[in-house]
Amino acid sequence: MKHIHPTNIYLTREDKENYLKQNAKVIWITGLSGSGKSTLASGLEKKLAEHGYFTQVLDGDNIRTGINNNLGFTAEDRTENIRRIAEVNKLFLNCGIITINAFISPTNDIRHMAQEIIGKDDFIEIFVDAPVEVCIERDPKGLYKKALSGEIKNFTGISAPFDRPDNADITINTAELSIEEGVEKAFEFILNQVKKA
Repeated sequence: MKHIHPTNIYLTREDKENYLKQNAKVIWITGLSGSGKSTLASGLEKKLAEHGYFTQVLDGDNIRTGINNNLGFTAEDRTENIRRIAEVNKLFLNCGIITINAFISPTNDIRHMAQEIIGKDDFIEIFVDAPVEVCIERDPKGLYKKALSGEIKNFTGISAPFDRPDNADITINTAELSIEEGVEKAFEFILNQVKKA
């Protein structure tokens, strides 16, 4: 069976961005489990919506249970997980939508791959920086307890590595900033990039 390629594109990404009155971007939030990625993503979505921006949040809850439900947590599966997520982001970009991603994406290589797929000019990387000790103390899903007891293997920050980003656009330290302060800092950085001139 031959692949089907569209021959006519009626609306371009620019047309859709003009309709939505925004510049589409991919906001990629990375950090350890329990660092506050999903909380930041949710707060940022709310803040952008209050200012009239149209967004889509992607995180483990809506990706691992759907499009990537056949993947585990081996190094190969983690890479494939992020590759698929990056391709989904490209589709949202072409629709003029701002996507907010909350994924551990533990290595610089994985994040660079996502950036290459999406495109450097459309990729905004936010590092949610919280020491592993703080994440263990928070442990909202009880995952660190299981990882420390050996019940969960290949757990990032405990038995699998996490590379601090080497080129994050902005760092939010959730051990020092409140949720509101972190959201505000991220929003102020992003606003000029999503705002239509």
